[in-house]
Amino acid sequence: MKDWTLDDIAWGDFDRSKVDPDLLRLVKAAALVERNGDDYAIYLNNVFGEDAEFKAAVSAWAREEVQHGDALGRWAMMADPTFDFAAAFRKFTDGYKLPLDATTSVRGTRAGELMARCIVETGTSSYYSALRDAAQEPVLKQICANIAADEFRHYKLFYTHMRRWLARENLGKWGRLRIGLARIHESEDDELAYAYYAANAAPGQAYDRATYAAAYARRAYAVYRPGHVQRGVAMVLKAAGLDATGRLNAWLSRLAMRFMRWRSQRLARAGA
Repeated sequence: MKDWTLDDIAWGDFDRSKVDPDLLRLVKAAALVERNGDDYAIYLNNVFGEDAEFKAAVSAWAREEVQHGDALGRWAMMADPTFDFAAAFRKFTDGYKLPLDATTSVRGTRAGELMARCIVETGTSSYYSALRDAAQEPVLKQICANIAADEFRHYKLFYTHMRRWLARENLGKWGRLRIGLARIHESEDDELAYAYYAANAAPGQAYDRATYAAAYARRAYAVYRPGHVQRGVAMVLKAAGLDATGRLNAWLSRLAMRFMRWRSQRLARAGA
């Protein structure tokens, strides 16, 4: 669904009896990351200072990201009336900071920055598709379907601008793949771990990155199914300039799915 608003969500269909506690924890964390879209826009605008075409696209992208956070946060407060979305967001942004004073990409080149953004949008489109399919609560299912569609469009947006910048900068297929793999590895970095902590930890509980990264990963990896993973792998390969539909996709998809299942089960046994 394109150009939706919070008024398009069927809030009246909310069914508390179908709320999954683990999905609720994930949604709370996701709401904080999505709501932080304005800070990501500041960073990207600094990096692409003279690229007016891209900066205009980033402004529209950030508005949609913030709306994602607001929709998820509103749902989370319906599912858990004790959850204070605004307070959790302040806690998150107080503890997790983006490099807002940077004027060059942390990826080394602007094409590399856009490759990393393609990876992020690959992850989010796959993740919200998986949450949509895992959710039984109808309002959450609708929100995740809308967000997944937005994130797929965002992938295409960053991919298009990456192609423009590849014409100016020397970043080959393997360089793009290296950046992509590095960004995937960062999925267990402080951002998601701290978001999970800010959204779910009891008052006064200290932050430990390993603890909260594990708690997030155990629940997040469990929602994925082979189709979500295969589509995500195809998007990564396409962004890297590699064959997105051949045997490499099939092999990587099986490997990724096995890893996610193993990691989720191992963390569950460990009590994450």
